Amino acid sequence: MTPMNRRGFVAATAGAAAAAVSLNPQTAQAASGPHRPGTPTPTRTDDLPYDDTGDFADAHRGFVAAFTGGPITTENGRTAWDPDAYRFLDEAEGPAPDTVDPSLWRQARLLSRQGLYRVTDRVYQVRGLDLSNMTIVEGDTGVIVIDPLISAETAAAALRLYRDHRGERPVRAMIYTHPHVDHFGGCRGVLPDGAGDVPVLAPSGFMEHAVSENVYAGPAMSRRASYMYGSRLPTGVTGQVGCGLGLTVSLGTVGLIPPTRSIEATGEEVTLDGVRIRFQMTPGTECQEEMNFLFPDLRAVCMAENATHTMHNIVTLRGAQVRDAHAWAGYLTESIGLYTGSADVAFASHHWPTWGNDRIVELLTHQRDLYGYLHDQTVRQINQGLTGTEIAENFRLPPQLESVWANRGYYGSLSHNVKAVYQRYMGWFDGNPAHLWEHPPVEEARRWVETLGGQSAVRARARHYADRGDLRFAVTLLNHAVFNDPDDRRARRDLAALYTRLGQAMENAVWRNFYLTGARELTHGVTPGAGSTLGPDMHQALTVGQLIDGLAVRVNGPKAWAIDLTIDWHVDDGHWRLRLANGLLTWTADPRQAAGAGLTMTMTKTRLLSLLAGRGTDGITMDGDRSLLTRLMSVLDEPDRTFPIVTP
Repeated sequence: MTPMNRRGFVAATAGAAAAAVSLNPQTAQAASGPHRPGTPTPTRTDDLPYDDTGDFADAHRGFVAAFTGGPITTENGRTAWDPDAYRFLDEAEGPAPDTVDPSLWRQARLLSRQGLYRVTDRVYQVRGLDLSNMTIVEGDTGVIVIDPLISAETAAAALRLYRDHRGERPVRAMIYTHPHVDHFGGCRGVLPDGAGDVPVLAPSGFMEHAVSENVYAGPAMSRRASYMYGSRLPTGVTGQVGCGLGLTVSLGTVGLIPPTRSIEATGEEVTLDGVRIRFQMTPGTECQEEMNFLFPDLRAVCMAENATHTMHNIVTLRGAQVRDAHAWAGYLTESIGLYTGSADVAFASHHWPTWGNDRIVELLTHQRDLYGYLHDQTVRQINQGLTGTEIAENFRLPPQLESVWANRGYYGSLSHNVKAVYQRYMGWFDGNPAHLWEHPPVEEARRWVETLGGQSAVRARARHYADRGDLRFAVTLLNHAVFNDPDDRRARRDLAALYTRLGQAMENAVWRNFYLTGARELTHGVTPGAGSTLGPDMHQALTVGQLIDGLAVRVNGPKAWAIDLTIDWHVDDGHWRLRLANGLLTWTADPRQAAGAGLTMTMTKTRLLSLLAGRGTDGITMDGDRSLLTRLMSVLDEPDRTFPIVTP
């Protein structure tokens, strides 16, 4: 569901009724034809079935014990996870505060439940110690761990909580459902010394996708993720109340133990420690490589992240490749066929389980219809000539889907998911020549401010639209004012105030975090993040080719225009030839191109990683012109991990 306003706006002006109309990205009627959208009509979150408390019963069902160990810290004393940060949610009574949408408040309270839970015979989950859940399945002699959270510290705490109540059972296997960091990063908290003889299962293609996005656009994604998860916001009723999928991300030590076995096909069956597991491959859904799996003897199914208690993202606001909503719906149709009659409980890598086969099928059907309707109706309107923005403005789910709690847009939203479907098929350009060659933000802002009569006039017009309740256009005007003159304190203050009002009105947790983080940075400036998630395991997992590709996207092309050089890398038993020419760094591993380089470097993978980390060339044999390495390194830009977003 798209983010929506609630009961007007906090500290609403006399134009609150108008605000309720013009600020709601979702309309009360579906777009039914090739028309241009008019004034949207709100769908109020007040009208949802709050008397349905089934999710609260499910979220508490099977509770064994809470984690009471206080903040979970890293070796250097940094807090990786503070379980008390969200106590205000768990202790809340009465209606939602005015600063949080009531539907989002409900979801946040559900997510604040933490501890060890019994899902069914031999299946347990630890929830609320990270963004994701850790699932533990008891085998004949030990346990199978599914999705070991983000950080080693939180994963170790989760496993300790389980063992404190179920005994010191050894880990006999580990399963990654898909290659997003919240499903593998804590692996060293489960297997500190690596896999050894413990099987580690993952879908085919796991390693490629686990590391690839961290190599190319990882720094930019990490910066935007600080907005998405609100990691710099204080927790509380005026700040961060979760992210809809979970509470937030842990900030501990990220690892990656490579899988020892890849699952290739739907129907493949594996027995681990006496437990039968039957897999369903779902590539191109929530992740490019993902899998659900059934425990046929336990009558339990893991739905990974393909069916949770929220609308998910077709593209994340932190940035990612667009997912395939059509394929997602198709695999859920397959899931319905596979699991009807064969499972009594469905659990996922986030949220709480669903019990009863009829309810499982109902959940899968509602989620299938959500993604299928989203895809088909967007494409229908694309073919009627509407742009992504126009389609999103008037898009609404059928009432029977819209009122389903699991379809609400706490993490994904109708608005940005519709635009993602449009992007998948049509790209960034909407076909209007006026949008083909627009000015970049600062230059466009200068012209808008000049056209409107200067900074003071723009601020005045923004106040006018805000008083009318049209905060969306008010922030557009003030954004131009800030980009025209980032030192205009009044414009920054006014824009921050409107971002705060917008954020506190959103049902979607991610939209809330974006608005509130923008307001915070306008007021306090940019604060450095916790650092890259590329720990030693991640670096070791990168192929030499991926490491070179990581250098290639850092080459400052204009600085390298006049350089033409060739360097050979002999790393362990492999050979890679690097050439920098025409501002482009390319490579080949073709052994036929093994002579004629200006410099040959012979090293181990460990020494190469040390070189790329800036620790010098010790332990590397260098034959030829050593200055070529210096010239290559001199044209590499360092990523900016704190680049501005709400200011130029």
